[in-house]
Amino acid sequence: MEFIEHQAELTVLVEKILSEAKSQGSDQAEVSVSMEQGLGVSVRKGELENLEFNQDRGFGITLYFGKRKGSASTTDSSEAAIRETVAAAKGIAKHTEEDPYSGLADASLMPLAPVALDLYHPWDIEPEQVASLAIECEAAGLAVDSKLTNSDGAQISSQQALRVYGNSNGFLGAYPSTRHSMSCVLIGEDNEGMQRDYWYTLSRRWQALEAAADVGRKAGERTVERLSPQKAPTGKYPVILAPNLAAGLIGHLNGAISGGAQYRQASFLLDAINQQVLPEWLTLQEDPAMLGGLASAYFDGDGVATRNNVFVENGRLASYILSTYSARKLGLETTGNAGGVHNLHLNAPMVPHADLMAQMGTGLLITELMGQGVNGVTGDYSRGASGFWVENGEIAYPVAEFTLAGNLKDMLLNIVGLADDIDIRSSIRAPSLLLESMTVAGQ
Repeated sequence: MEFIEHQAELTVLVEKILSEAKSQGSDQAEVSVSMEQGLGVSVRKGELENLEFNQDRGFGITLYFGKRKGSASTTDSSEAAIRETVAAAKGIAKHTEEDPYSGLADASLMPLAPVALDLYHPWDIEPEQVASLAIECEAAGLAVDSKLTNSDGAQISSQQALRVYGNSNGFLGAYPSTRHSMSCVLIGEDNEGMQRDYWYTLSRRWQALEAAADVGRKAGERTVERLSPQKAPTGKYPVILAPNLAAGLIGHLNGAISGGAQYRQASFLLDAINQQVLPEWLTLQEDPAMLGGLASAYFDGDGVATRNNVFVENGRLASYILSTYSARKLGLETTGNAGGVHNLHLNAPMVPHADLMAQMGTGLLITELMGQGVNGVTGDYSRGASGFWVENGEIAYPVAEFTLAGNLKDMLLNIVGLADDIDIRSSIRAPSLLLESMTVAGQ
């Protein structure tokens, strides 16, 4: 059976589970099914290291009896297993406390019809061909420079997924998707020691992946550039965060404005609606219906129809990121974000990366952050970092093993520029961003 043909089968199973939940007396029920299959290949030093096929399927079942909730899961879709799993969820619900905020989202919030989002592009390729591409990728990287003496290998993954969700309000939605990736990690060595770096490409469409040789070459060039790092000077300097790190910074903002952090009062932006949290020229907006987007979806984890939300408008916090439950806890309405944000865009003026470097003048270009020194309640931020010292807008030399410190609230407000090098490999589509000043402590 072709993977996509499982959709009809799983839809019927969801309907059966909902019927069983009703027969066992539940007031409300919801079922979430995930199925995934794919291929993963890794090579190292020109040899196949691992070849893995995977196929997984699971059912998550949640029942509501009044305001009591119980959940159970199974990988077995037989009638007996379904009955037992529904009974287990019922048993759990009987032993839970009543929660006035629990229950399904209102039926009026759910999609009226499926939305085609161009997420499904299976890769019809043999394992031997995948292994050859991975070997080509690694070889291209090692060929960049004789200082590239070792490798952590190249990896290629091709996955197909199918998501089906249904509830007793009458909504049943499903969509298939694919995700393909290729990566390479290389190790360089000179008289000053060893350095490691990587590159990767990721897309819904295998045709949109960067060429294998290009991925390897970028990994090699990035590794060589990091050799012979010097110590970073201690002091306060402007900082440019590379796109993937910029996405991480915006991710901390997302965490702080999530409904869960707000109702738990565990946020450095507590009760911050209408407050200035970013520069006035910067807006954060999500686009769940973006064709081929890595985080596109027409319904969220609660079955609620997704929509184009503006979370920060002209620098001011316009909305929290809310699921059905967190919205009820806060006396608000869901934003259709149970499970996270969908293709978050930073809408603002952008300049070429070279112009952003020139704007910084002298400071640090950060390409890697290490450690977990971020406090989501106070906003205190202290992490190990490495990257490049920049003088007069040009890279002077690599730097490593220093600490970058500040406070998230200040960091977000002190963004002074964005480059046009948007990283599309994440649900947060961020470019390089320039922070006015951060504290740097050299080792």
